[in-house]
Amino acid sequence: MASPAAASPSPFQSQRSPLSSNPAASSSPIHRFSSLNSPHSVNTTTTTTTTTSPLDSFASDPVFSAFLSPSFSSTSFSSAALSSGSPASTAEKLQKAIRLLESQLRNEVLSRHNDLLSQLSSLKHAENALSTVRSGVSSLQSTVRHVRSELSEPRNVVFTKTVQFSNLHQTTELLQHTIRALRLSKKLRDLASASADDPEKLDLSKAAQLHCEILSLCNEFDLAGIDVVDEELKWVKEIGEKLRIEAMKVLERGMESLNQAEVGTGLQVFYNLGELKATIEQLMTKYKGMGVKSVSVALDMKSISGSAGSGFGPGGIRGSGTPQIGGGAKAREALWQRLGTCLDQLHSIVIAVWHLQRVLSKKRDPFTHVLLLDEVIQASDTQNLFCYEGDSMLTDRVWEALVKAFASQMKSAFTASSFVKEIFTMGYPKLFSMIENLLERISRDTDVKGVVPAISSTGKDQMVAAIEIFQTAFLGFCLSRLSDLVSSIFPVSSRGSVPSKEQISKIISCIQEEIESVQMDGRLTLLVLRQVGKALLLLAERAECQISTGPEARQVTGPATQAQIKNFTLCQHLQEIHTRVSSMITGLPIIASDVLSPSLGSIYGVACDSVTSLFQAMLDSLESCILQIHDQNFGALGLNAAMDNNASPYMEELQKYILHFRSEFLSRLLPSSKNAAISGTENICTQLVRSMASRVLIFFIRHASLVRPLSESGKLRMARDMAELELAVGQNLFPVEQLGAPYRALRAFRPLIFLETSQLEASPLLHDLPASVILHHLYSRGPEELQSPMQRNKLTPQQYSLWLDSQGEDQVWKGVKATLDDYATRVRARGDKEFTAVYPLMLQAGIRSTIDPLALELHEVAKIPSSSSIFLINARLNFVCFAEASKGVVIALHLLGYVQGKQ
Repeated sequence: MASPAAASPSPFQSQRSPLSSNPAASSSPIHRFSSLNSPHSVNTTTTTTTTTSPLDSFASDPVFSAFLSPSFSSTSFSSAALSSGSPASTAEKLQKAIRLLESQLRNEVLSRHNDLLSQLSSLKHAENALSTVRSGVSSLQSTVRHVRSELSEPRNVVFTKTVQFSNLHQTTELLQHTIRALRLSKKLRDLASASADDPEKLDLSKAAQLHCEILSLCNEFDLAGIDVVDEELKWVKEIGEKLRIEAMKVLERGMESLNQAEVGTGLQVFYNLGELKATIEQLMTKYKGMGVKSVSVALDMKSISGSAGSGFGPGGIRGSGTPQIGGGAKAREALWQRLGTCLDQLHSIVIAVWHLQRVLSKKRDPFTHVLLLDEVIQASDTQNLFCYEGDSMLTDRVWEALVKAFASQMKSAFTASSFVKEIFTMGYPKLFSMIENLLERISRDTDVKGVVPAISSTGKDQMVAAIEIFQTAFLGFCLSRLSDLVSSIFPVSSRGSVPSKEQISKIISCIQEEIESVQMDGRLTLLVLRQVGKALLLLAERAECQISTGPEARQVTGPATQAQIKNFTLCQHLQEIHTRVSSMITGLPIIASDVLSPSLGSIYGVACDSVTSLFQAMLDSLESCILQIHDQNFGALGLNAAMDNNASPYMEELQKYILHFRSEFLSRLLPSSKNAAISGTENICTQLVRSMASRVLIFFIRHASLVRPLSESGKLRMARDMAELELAVGQNLFPVEQLGAPYRALRAFRPLIFLETSQLEASPLLHDLPASVILHHLYSRGPEELQSPMQRNKLTPQQYSLWLDSQGEDQVWKGVKATLDDYATRVRARGDKEFTAVYPLMLQAGIRSTIDPLALELHEVAKIPSSSSIFLINARLNFVCFAEASKGVVIALHLLGYVQGKQ
């Protein structure tokens, strides 16, 4: 009971006077009137509101507060009072409250008696005013009804007249437009009748303009339904069809004959008809269809068989696309003819569309000056006639469709017809040439200044890519053909067999055929050359496996063995391949040589490897003979030694070896003078012999300079040995006059040994000799206590020679300088004031020590073409690498770095 009473206001409080703070009471009509008529009532209200009322205690009373709740229920209150156990006291309390409320109401009425009376007076005055207003409104309504009755009839008359006038105006306009349409129709009839005898004299553009104006007039002003207009429209539509037919004839005739005037006339007609864009789209669809049909017909094997033979009989084509026996040649020829006809048609289509596009880009309407191309293609830049976004150019659309159809047909032919696949694969150079010819013709025929060509470089690439599937097959077939030929000549199972000259010629001929078949196109030539390069690498790999190694291949004392003869044959075959293939690409661009350089280098390297071991063995034998010079006595004195005209024993042995090598080995390897003159270039063995001859001369000069002591008779003997060496090398190895620096060094050293020591400083012979040779020779003119680096380090001539091969001139000079310093120390230790005459000469010669000792020896090697020099490295290393017999240690010179530096 207490809870709802505390939460809700008491119902007794809602019955307070209007002067209380209750918003409902203050908003009553009586209160509002009193506020307007009696200003002092506001103060009264304020005073009364602030006075404490006994009724305020009802809100806090647990019993009376329930009556303030909006959801008060008398039933619930009665039930609660009866169940409380003291209903009598509750009833008595309620009676007291009622009396209190009545007393309070009475007091309120008495305290506000004057205000209540004034409010009643105000209401009476308001009722009187309202009755006055009500009578005025009735009078006004009566007046309005009277006015309405007087104005309705004139208004109806005006409305009717207005509708009549509007209808008359519309009828007048309709008559005017009808008359104009009839006049235009009459002009069109007159124009048509004037050219009735000769339809070609009809002014199509003017007739189309009249036709378009008539139809636009009828559509714009809705003239349909007028009998006379309907009759004329039938004829107008008929003449419109005739205009379209004639205009299309003129347009197509102009496109076929490339007549700009006729094309312009046709385009103007369709522009005047308002059908230009639709007509162009129709033409594009037509030409696309013609191109697609042409491509389909060209590769239709049934049609080819029908033209090449009779149906499916002999000479026809089976269902699988393979010609029957006897019909292959005819079907092949028919296929190429059809393809040529197809490409001619594609050329005509592209040129016709380009011509149409060209006229569109130049033609403007004579009245509106609108560019016709803008009506066909949405232009992004009207100042630039060929910069369009959104819609592509007409030629681009047609070309894209043609290329797509061509690529699709080529792919289908490749997968569905083995016959077409074989023809186009084997004849891909011809196919590619036809495509290139088509693209070249289109470019040439559309090369007009100020006009965009029919196809771009991207479009050309797309057409070439359409036959790429046959290109891949062709290159694969090319590689397969060459690889199979190589495998048949060098089978993996048979290691000891050597191919014949006929087989090598067959390989060369096959390579030549492949290159010549594609020589008309640079790009295709490079692709084929890559396949040739792969085949050459395979050939080099197989040939390398055939090279014989071991003692039989390296022996030089007896006649040539079978293993050596086989290596000679391989070398000659590989040399032949290298020479012939190199000559094939002579007239091609430099990039062709770059493509084949690695594979030709491999061929060259394998050819060198096949004889390198033999040449190394020969060179080792010759150097061993030369080393015997140190076992001879060149310091002997006396007349007998001077009068002895015989060569030294080591030189006789050297001559025998050289003669043996010439008769047994070099005669088989070196070409005859006639063949050498025909080829014009040195072969591998000739270059190897040149290098070996140069090495022999340099090696002899080196060790001749190390001979000590050297008497006058010894000088004569050494001069005879040099003459014998020059003769033996020139007659049996290589013409010494062509050896360059080594030969000049030999010719300079012979007179040098006879000069007086005082004459050496100014002698020009020093310029042709390495500084190390001069220094070593000067030791033979000095005293015994001036030891050479070989004597000082207690080395054998062979060991010292190996050291010289591995060192530069600067290191040789360091060794010589050390001996000179030792000599100077001993002289000073004795108290002598003078040195030997060779001492200052050796110091001066040391200035030349920065010269590379191999520069003279390899001077001619640098003149060899780079494509050959780099592949001589293996063989050349064998010439300048020497094995130490006791330890088997190989000391390699810096020849590789020198040759590469010359590259």
